[in-house]
Amino acid sequence: MGPPPRWVRRVVLAPAVVALAFLAVTTLPVWLLAAAAISPLMPGWLRPLRLFWISLFYLVLNAAALVVMCGLWVASGFGARKRSAPFQRAHYALTGWCLRVLFWQVRWALRLRIHVAGPDPDTAAPGRPELVLCRHAGPGDSFILIHALVNWYRRTPRIVLKDTLQWDPAVDVLLNRLPNQFLAPERRRRDGSRRVDETIRRLAAGLGDNDAMVIFPEGGNFTPRRRMAAIDRLRSRGLSEAARRAERLRHVLAPRPGGVLAALDAAPKAGVVFVAHTGLERMVTVADVWRELPMDKQITMRFWSVPPSEVPAGRGERIAWLYEWWRRIDDWIDTQRLGTGDGHG
Repeated sequence: MGPPPRWVRRVVLAPAVVALAFLAVTTLPVWLLAAAAISPLMPGWLRPLRLFWISLFYLVLNAAALVVMCGLWVASGFGARKRSAPFQRAHYALTGWCLRVLFWQVRWALRLRIHVAGPDPDTAAPGRPELVLCRHAGPGDSFILIHALVNWYRRTPRIVLKDTLQWDPAVDVLLNRLPNQFLAPERRRRDGSRRVDETIRRLAAGLGDNDAMVIFPEGGNFTPRRRMAAIDRLRSRGLSEAARRAERLRHVLAPRPGGVLAALDAAPKAGVVFVAHTGLERMVTVADVWRELPMDKQITMRFWSVPPSEVPAGRGERIAWLYEWWRRIDDWIDTQRLGTGDGHG
């Protein structure tokens, strides 16, 4: 379901989150006692208590970010200067702080670890814009990637992401104040793929030396059903060769090249960073997340960096190149699941 109108999100949802957070904090002992009381009755180690705590923490963090952004809005002349460089830097700083605090708490409460396999990408070195193309699987992968870009590699990301994330008030307000783009799924899109590609092209054209534009070419989290739907969609459009390539991919969806091609055209001096991760694939539904708590898992991320000189020039060559990289990511995930990968594939 798409997000409600902007005025509803600002006037109703955002204040409701702040009020709910205040109510939850003031009645915290009651909720903690209730969660602790039912925890021994549930499988897993303190599963209800852990889930309650991380949910409460996220709610309070969301409310705190909204209060800070309200202050920034007032300080910017009630929004008149919110796009100016100082306030853009302030919002990026707030993004980094929120993600640091969130992952500090996630590591403690859910026993979740993040490991980078292989060498760090050259996103750690400023001076060249990057297009970051990431697979999409499991909850929170976009949070993890942005956390890495902002807090580890000191990049200022621009993100192309689903419009449904605007149901989250802090994500909605924060990312709409920065150069990002929310896109509706294809079934709810009125303006067609050409308008979407043009939007991505404009976003990529403005990349600065320390910017990183993040795109998830699959368009959604991997599931077996979505994999078959993607293959069927390619066949229905007469793209038999692309359908055969997609059939050879076992752990990822076939990439949709339109947005990637638009970004490559608009930012010819940008490098390309491919990102794969594995560790949360089994958690697709809420029931999956509940079953896996406490997670006690390691998320392994792998970066591959491609300089601009190695990006093919022609449209057909670029599509084949993108599919080949997705095959490489698929093979890497396979070796990680088998426990035979050294992280350098």
